[in-house]
Amino acid sequence: MRTGAFEILTNAGCNEPYVIATLNPWLDVNGIGTAVLSELSKRYNGTEIGRLWRPGDFYDFTRYRPTIRIDEGIQEVKIPNTAIRLAKWQGANDLLLMRMLEPHARAEVYVSSIIKAFKFLGVKKYILLGSMYDTVPHTKPLLVSGYGAREDITSEMRKAGLLPISYRGPSSMVNLVAKDAAASGIEVIVLIVSVPQYVVLEEDRIGKVRLMEVLNTLYKIPLDKEDFEKALEQREAINERLSSSAELRLLLPQLESIYDAKTKRLEETGGPLAPDMEELLWKIAGKDVGKA
Repeated sequence: MRTGAFEILTNAGCNEPYVIATLNPWLDVNGIGTAVLSELSKRYNGTEIGRLWRPGDFYDFTRYRPTIRIDEGIQEVKIPNTAIRLAKWQGANDLLLMRMLEPHARAEVYVSSIIKAFKFLGVKKYILLGSMYDTVPHTKPLLVSGYGAREDITSEMRKAGLLPISYRGPSSMVNLVAKDAAASGIEVIVLIVSVPQYVVLEEDRIGKVRLMEVLNTLYKIPLDKEDFEKALEQREAINERLSSSAELRLLLPQLESIYDAKTKRLEETGGPLAPDMEELLWKIAGKDVGKA
């Protein structure tokens, strides 16, 4: 069945589902959100139940390249798309996993089609996971910021130790999904993990574990002990790699002071730093110190 721009195979068996989504590339630094979705899909045997029926309406395939497999002729061509996967687990609500690719055209139609698909599938909650570079040190636990569309969700976030988001600047049209979902009566929560701006990783195990910790705290989604062990190994490797950086040794105390100011502000008032203070801190820590 087609709903908006999506071809939905079935909505049978969806038990008041929660959507867990990522937005690539806008909010997927180091591929952290993508890694969480891949983990959940693998763990709970995620099955595709829908996708854009004509993705070329939204995507420029010279920017999102198709991939091809040739073995004595063309065996497979994979076209970039936004798909919906159903993952059933022991929780009360099924999970719908959705890696959204940011559209290059017809963004309004893209957003409205996602909302139509949510309504057709009976979605109860929309959880957007993401990651961004921030003025945080690699020596401290990663901070997670977020916002919700209702006061009770905001209260849950505070209990989980999440920082409120305060941001003004360029954005993605796909952020309208959160706004329109809330207007349609769907609960909305956005969770963004902050990663050190000088650490670039192909597979960010530390960020993945941090988001999984939050999902466990809020929704009881189980954690994997092996993930923790791999994250610890990665942290040790980063420490070793950066130990010889003279610039970072000078910058690190400043980043740790900024981190302490943010967490202290949260404990005292439950609110973020003022925007002018955030801007000042970015200028202080804005120089390039290399990549891990």
